[in-house]
Amino acid sequence: MTTVTVGPIVAEVAGEGEPVVMIHGLGGTSNMFQSQLEALSAYRVIRLDLPGSGRSPRPLDPLTIEVMSDAVIRAMAGMGVTRAHFVGHSMGTIVCQLVAAMQPSLVRSLVLFGALAEPAEATRQGLANRARLARSGGIADIADQIVANALSAHTRETSPAAVAFVRESITRQDPEAYARTCEALAKATAVDTRRISAPTLLVTGDADTINPMSVGQALADRIKGAIFLSLDRCGHWATVECPRESSQRLADFLRRVDR
Repeated sequence: MTTVTVGPIVAEVAGEGEPVVMIHGLGGTSNMFQSQLEALSAYRVIRLDLPGSGRSPRPLDPLTIEVMSDAVIRAMAGMGVTRAHFVGHSMGTIVCQLVAAMQPSLVRSLVLFGALAEPAEATRQGLANRARLARSGGIADIADQIVANALSAHTRETSPAAVAFVRESITRQDPEAYARTCEALAKATAVDTRRISAPTLLVTGDADTINPMSVGQALADRIKGAIFLSLDRCGHWATVECPRESSQRLADFLRRVDR
């Protein structure tokens, strides 16, 4: 495992083989894909911290989904990656969609956990409120809200380690950078899915209240040839809440694409 910095992005790289690029969502870091590493042992796994998240520094310029996507594309060029499988979670799925639309030759396939096309209007307002709360010292309150609302009841009852992971992931974020990321997601607009040509898998927990199955299915319906699968008793943080099932869906799909 090596840690590299390419422009505004810090990445962890493990293994050899065809690249798999993994992009977290709001409040996440590269660590949210830790449980998938064993299933991806045949690949070169590149897990990113998006600008302003995790170990990547707070950007000086205004932060948007387009800025994040451009940073990912530049990071791939800097790491010598010309074609890769892309895996995203939540906000990261919008970044993945934009990369696939802007640079189709770069994207071998897409796997999107808890995916959405763009935030609903009420969500946009909620993200603006969350940004204000983060700036006023309320990052721990935000973490508690996410644990209460984004994880499934089954996860909260049976997996205290997953609950602790999600809370830690939020509370360790830089508050101002987290606020800017909230605002960037609040302004996100849907990608023209007609420009996405890569094989695509969407996976959503059946108890995901943030981006419910109907949201994932609607996006899958707009991407040519996309497959939609659900995970039982799983909330929004699928790779953390249901690591074994998420890894199996991911690995099986990549094997089919690579045939």
